[in-house]
Amino acid sequence: MLNFKSLRTEWVTLLASLYLLIGFNVFLWQHLEQVVPPGLPGLWLSLAFAVLMLFAFNLILTLVAFRYVLKPVLIVLFMSGAGVAYFMNQYGVLIDAGMFRNMAETNVAEVRDLLSLKFALYILGLGVVPSVLLWKAPVAYRAWHRELLGKLVVGGACVVALGSVALVNYQGLSSLFRNHHELRLMLTPSNIVGASIGYVSERVGTASHPFQHYGEDAKRDAAWQKHERKSLTVLVVGESARADHFGVLGYNRDTTPNLAREQGLLAFSDVHSCGTETAVSVPCMFSGMTRKDYDARVAKNREGLLDILQRAGLAVQWRDNQSGCKGTCDRVQFIDVSNLKDPQLCADGECHDQILLQGLAELIDNLDKDTVLVLHQMGSHGPEYFKRYPGADQRFAPVCQSNALDQCSEQEIINGYDNTLAYTDKVLASLIDTLRSKQDKVDTAMIYLSDHGESLGEYNLFLHGTPYAIAPEQQKHVPLLTWFSDSYKEDFGVDTDCLAKLSDAPLSQDNLFHSMLGLLQVRTEVYQQSLDMFASCRPWLAAKR
Repeated sequence: MLNFKSLRTEWVTLLASLYLLIGFNVFLWQHLEQVVPPGLPGLWLSLAFAVLMLFAFNLILTLVAFRYVLKPVLIVLFMSGAGVAYFMNQYGVLIDAGMFRNMAETNVAEVRDLLSLKFALYILGLGVVPSVLLWKAPVAYRAWHRELLGKLVVGGACVVALGSVALVNYQGLSSLFRNHHELRLMLTPSNIVGASIGYVSERVGTASHPFQHYGEDAKRDAAWQKHERKSLTVLVVGESARADHFGVLGYNRDTTPNLAREQGLLAFSDVHSCGTETAVSVPCMFSGMTRKDYDARVAKNREGLLDILQRAGLAVQWRDNQSGCKGTCDRVQFIDVSNLKDPQLCADGECHDQILLQGLAELIDNLDKDTVLVLHQMGSHGPEYFKRYPGADQRFAPVCQSNALDQCSEQEIINGYDNTLAYTDKVLASLIDTLRSKQDKVDTAMIYLSDHGESLGEYNLFLHGTPYAIAPEQQKHVPLLTWFSDSYKEDFGVDTDCLAKLSDAPLSQDNLFHSMLGLLQVRTEVYQQSLDMFASCRPWLAAKR
């Protein structure tokens, strides 16, 4: 049985500060080594940074070093810090309110993909064991007035030390903090506290924000009266697909052989996302707000694109093979296909994306209303890329068969990821073939746009979710594809020859909302023609101007 010597609170906070700084910040120290000057100046700056953070941690812990408070606070920090340290070390993720939002809005399948023996060892070694030791260790608290005096002395000493270190190293530290904002998102556990406060504030703000109707004047343009047939517009929301790995966009590996053969397919090469995670990008692209003006609280409590299309008389359906629509489809028909029991397409609690096309031909044959169908893919969601496609559809080998990407070679990770895009190619080509086969009955069209990209080890980053301001291009540059049947082009006035000339024009998810309204000939005051990517290629609109 372990026997512990009683420790004063001053020693507990100092030892805890050292443990937090050393045990949970390996990723930070590795990054710091890369950004400080080489040689002795960089070593001195790193030491000054470490000492500064040590005294800052100790000062904050001293403020909560009271009986019945200190141990629970430290245990929470140890346990949460262990999980954060794993994901930072394993995937290079940074911790902010957006990352907390991702965790809150994910589903069981996505969580399961991230769990591993290594994760359990992190929780056990960095979290559980020190928490048990701390709980058993006796802390010698003094009378309240002496305890308070001790805290004043320690707090004052920490403030003096902080000021002295900052003053002596002012130029180097100020430059470091000014030029490397990412450091605050790497410093554990302060990043956990900051992200928690930010996420809770966002949730409270969302809850207090009144729900707003939007585009209440929406109605279909008179041009609809000339349509002789029903229409089906399919919008495919991709997942974690990066543009530079799409064969039809110039990737040196043929990841899209089927799409390359599709007549009438247009691929746009310079498109960027609104965010680097689904919880931001999907609400943003359907909200009518631009990335610059996007406010999650407004998006959560305001109607969006699908509400407006439905108000204008279109039938709207959302089919989901992922973790939901993040509020964008709350008031339209929602069909979750991710848990269907299909022996060929579903296994281990998830389904491959071809499940989204089940019954599509029958839907078209029985279409009695102009319809917008949104298909939300599982796509290329990592880290277990090998699960995103059937084994028979594997084209590139060998592949990483683990969610511990650091145990795989770079080529194995890329092979697994490229296989997911090759499977998306198969699904999209099958969708287009079905739409083409029904074009004699229904006007059909497809638009594909990924929600964000993916990091595959560049800059020691994996997956996605890096804060947008510092996120690499791989997480923001996304593919956009369109296909229109001949009758759709005629009825909706789309000049694809004109569009082809715009395939290299700079676009973003800011364009989706207004492009869909313009394409579907829906009139509303919230429509902005300047953000409609199809506007300059619709002859009837050009004639009006």
